Amino acid sequence: MAFNDVLESIGGVGRFQISQVIFLVIPVCLIACHNFLQNFTAAIPDHHCKPSIRGNQTFLSNITAEEGTLLKAFIPMSRNQRPEKCLQFGTIQWHLLNPNTTITENATEMHTQPCVGGWVYDTTVFESTIVSEWDLVCDLQTLRDVAQSIYMAGVLAGAIVFGALSDRFGRRIPLISSYLQIAITGTSTAFLPSFSSYCVFRFMAGMTFSGIVLNSFSLILEWTPTKGRTVAGACLGYFVTFGQIILAGVAYKIRNWRWLQLAVSVPFFIAFLCSWKLPESPRWLLLHNKSHRAVRNLRKVAAINGKKKEGDEITQQVLNSHMQTETTKLKSSRTVFDLFRTPALRRVTCCLMVIWFSSSFSYYGLAMDVQKFGLNIYIVQMMFGALDLPAVLLSTFTMIFVGRRVTIAGFFTIGGLMVLVNMFVPEELQTLRTAQAALGKGCLASSFIGAYQYSGELYPTEIRQTGMGFVSMQARIGAMVAPLIYMLRDSFPILPSLIFGAAPLLAGVVTCFLRETRHSPLLETIAEMEQQSRKVQPLKEEEISLQQQMTAHSKESV
Repeated sequence: MAFNDVLESIGGVGRFQISQVIFLVIPVCLIACHNFLQNFTAAIPDHHCKPSIRGNQTFLSNITAEEGTLLKAFIPMSRNQRPEKCLQFGTIQWHLLNPNTTITENATEMHTQPCVGGWVYDTTVFESTIVSEWDLVCDLQTLRDVAQSIYMAGVLAGAIVFGALSDRFGRRIPLISSYLQIAITGTSTAFLPSFSSYCVFRFMAGMTFSGIVLNSFSLILEWTPTKGRTVAGACLGYFVTFGQIILAGVAYKIRNWRWLQLAVSVPFFIAFLCSWKLPESPRWLLLHNKSHRAVRNLRKVAAINGKKKEGDEITQQVLNSHMQTETTKLKSSRTVFDLFRTPALRRVTCCLMVIWFSSSFSYYGLAMDVQKFGLNIYIVQMMFGALDLPAVLLSTFTMIFVGRRVTIAGFFTIGGLMVLVNMFVPEELQTLRTAQAALGKGCLASSFIGAYQYSGELYPTEIRQTGMGFVSMQARIGAMVAPLIYMLRDSFPILPSLIFGAAPLLAGVVTCFLRETRHSPLLETIAEMEQQSRKVQPLKEEEISLQQQMTAHSKESV
């Protein structure tokens, strides 16, 4: 018998499971805000050089773009008659104030130079950002993308650190410590005086994303019986997406980056104080020979679910008998190197590495550059989040009724084509460009979510947790690399879109080399996987188990 029978006997999906999911998804929603926070805290406001009179080095900071008539003598105009962002005249061109003067007159005297006295920023949309506060424009604009990559590097490091901690100390303690860490680092970030210290604290904040999502998912799945895990796990995924919509509304109300940083960080102090009442995972307790605590927690849950009598019947001997089979499977000594030892397993691992890297790489490449579309950034952010929800729901149905391989390959292909086609849409059609990008991002989100279940079904139980942990690390690397690609757009403007569009197409092709897992039982051993790969006839019986999703998230650190 499986441990699932114990959970069913104490109420299945009862009051405890529902209240636990509600509590855990709220911090997940808030931590998702931190993922996309730099869309607003590091937004680039309109700016131009601060005009100066070279004779006495007086800087005229009160001359703005709206007072463009006088500004023309100090700042050259771009093709759309807006002040250049990074250039100013070497000498004041008073003659340009004459409305009858053309640009070609005295062209030899109109030499320009980089800004020497700083910049003037438009505060109409953003009251303050890290860009305007620390002058991360022109030659320093790439530092903005570097900051986001550093945050994503923290996410990768967090997957390693908190994954190991969750195996050693359980799910509860690392989750509580993650709440405290993001509360302290996020709040402290709002008071930092320099860009370098900002990057350090953002790295530490990124680490907590993995700690919160990983352990929240594990607690939900390990306290929920099989029949409720699909819905419970989907709720967590939906609230990650919902966090993007929440962020748009909060950022619309709070235009100062420091106050916005506080608004999405301070609530974690409340989560930290309330999280002490969360019970530890009974599965983890049993696997680490702490059955007496597992019995106590299960009886408490049984009482909450109105099954006190059934809870009193649970003993350490009953639990050990239920967990004997699962303990044998989960205590695998396989390593990452085993993923490449046999042909079938090597093919699956290499294909999944491309799939996970490409999905995360292109997803964050689109999601972190909402400002380029030229529309209201708050509406674009909300649209990007809202369109993910129906796309993920559609992919769920197609995976069930059509198949995993076709669904994931199809969504990858559509997402990649949307990004590439967007390159040829005129910039004047901003609404169309934004809609295409949002649709592409939704398709990539669907592929991303589908990769979790598909990967778990491809790997045999013997090495599933190791494989899932390894390929999920490729997603963290993809998210870390994505912001750096935008550093190429100054030299090659078309290259970032070309790369972000080509990656999903490659992943779509690679997906076709994997076997279909719909209506197929889960494989148990590597030997069985190798033997099955040589057969042509598909297996008939479907055995869909979400245990691989729990183990995948609990082993992302591998």
